[in-house]
Formats: sequence, C-alpha cells, structure tokens
Amino acid sequence: MRYTVQKRLVIFSFLCIPVGLLVLFLLYPTVKLFQFSFTNWNGISESFEYTGLKNYITAFQTPEVWTALGNNFLYFILHVIFIPLEIMVAVFLNNKIKGSNFFRSIVFMPYILNGVAVAYIFSYLYNPINGPLNALLGDMNLEFLIRNWLSDSGVVNYSLVAVSLWRFSGFHVILFLAGLQSVPADLYEAATIDGASGFQKFRYITAPGISRVIEIVLFLNVRGALQVFDIPFLMTQGGPGTASTTFTVYTIQTAFKYNNYGLASTLAVILMTIIIVFSMLQSRLFKGREE
Repeated sequence: MRYTVQKRLVIFSFLCIPVGLLVLFLLYPTVKLFQFSFTNWNGISESFEYTGLKNYITAFQTPEVWTALGNNFLYFILHVIFIPLEIMVAVFLNNKIKGSNFFRSIVFMPYILNGVAVAYIFSYLYNPINGPLNALLGDMNLEFLIRNWLSDSGVVNYSLVAVSLWRFSGFHVILFLAGLQSVPADLYEAATIDGASGFQKFRYITAPGISRVIEIVLFLNVRGALQVFDIPFLMTQGGPGTASTTFTVYTIQTAFKYNNYGLASTLAVILMTIIIVFSMLQSRLFKGREE
C-alpha cells in the first residue's frame, strides 16, 4: 500500500509542474480572451462592461476586417500554388547528385533568418529610388515593369507574398524531402520493372507516400497565412492605407493603437476559430481520401 502511495505521489509531482504551466499560460489566457471578447475593455482601466455580441457584430460589419482576410487568403492561395514546385525541388534534391547537401543548406537558409532582418533586406531591395530591383529592371530595358513595390496598392500584397514565399518555401522543401526519403526505394524499382512511367510513379508511389507531409504543409500554410504579421507590419505598416493589412496586423492595431482590447479579443477568437475549422476540414478531406 505504501509503495502505491509513493508511486502516485511521484507521478503527481512530475505532472504538477507541466499541468500548472499549461493552465497558467494556455487555459487561463484562453478563458480571459473569451471573456474580454464580450466586453468594452480598453486595456488600461480596471473595470469594464459586458456588451454581449456587440464586438462580434462589429467585427463582421467592418470592411477592414474583410479586406484583411482577403489579403490573408492571397498568402494562402499563392503558397498552395507553390506546393507542386516545392515538391519538384525536393525530388531534385533527393537524387544523389553532386553538391546536393550544399543545395539543401541553401534552400533551408532563408527559414532560419530573423524575420526582422528579412523584412529590412527586402525593404531595401524594393526601394523605388535606389533599390537594386528597379535598377536591375532598368539595366535590362524593362522600365515598364518598374513599380513602387511597397506603396502601390495594386502590387504591394504580391511583393509581400514574394517575401513570404522566399522565406518559408525552403522549409516546406525540407519537409517534402524528409517524406520522400521515407518512401521505400523497392517500390520504385518494382514500378520500373513493371514499365511504369515517371508520372505513374509519382501518382501511385510518391504522392501517397508523402500525403502526410502534404497535409502538414497545408496546415502550416493555413495557420501561417492567417497569422502573417511581421513581414507586412515591418515593411508597410499595413499600408498604403489598409491595402496590405493582414488579420493579425489589424488585430494588433485595434488593441495597441486604438486601445480597443474587447474588439481585438473578438478578432483573436475569430482567428482561432477559423484555424480550428480549417484544420478539421482538412483532416476530414485527407481521411476520406485515405479510406
């Protein structure tokens, strides 16, 4: 009996700290987030009033919120379009070619760079006065392509998405590369003996073999696209106007610029809900295909 009690005490002791941290830094903030989403708290005063669903109604009736979601959707769509290219690069790097380890390092390098550094590097490249990009276009007699990349509302989002693609595509390539290396080589050898073409090998062996990785990358794209913050915030502050404002940038501005923590909490709840819904839909989609 004494041994059983000691065993339970040891288990409880080991679980006490992680469970306490989980409650303190995850569950409690989440509960407070939902609470503040129903209030008019300004983030400063000790008191606040409950306003019911007013913040949620305001959020769905605010045009800037839908503009921000549209910008986030652009990030998601372009990242999804790049998935086949990322898979092709991974297949290329998976082949035993000279210098493949070097190219793997180069591909992964942008992901480990600090986001602030990346933002300032591309701000310099996009500079309309003495930026290298416009200078290169001028030297190539492509003056008609010269733009104010960060102040033209028609191209600013594409300029920012290009930065995001440059920064995160390498990480996706490494994930696909890991998935490709987990596919048994015997399957490809058997398919070659049976006379399967390259496309048939990809369709019946490669694609099913890396389906889990594709699912992970899609989830990362959804989450990353909805949580884009550092690149547009540092490079354009969401401008010109609200042309490049993303959902997270608008939420941060609502909280810290306009001191409307109630509405900002509502936007955070909406963002969390969207991510959960997309994750559930994606899981059902891939589960259905596997079955």
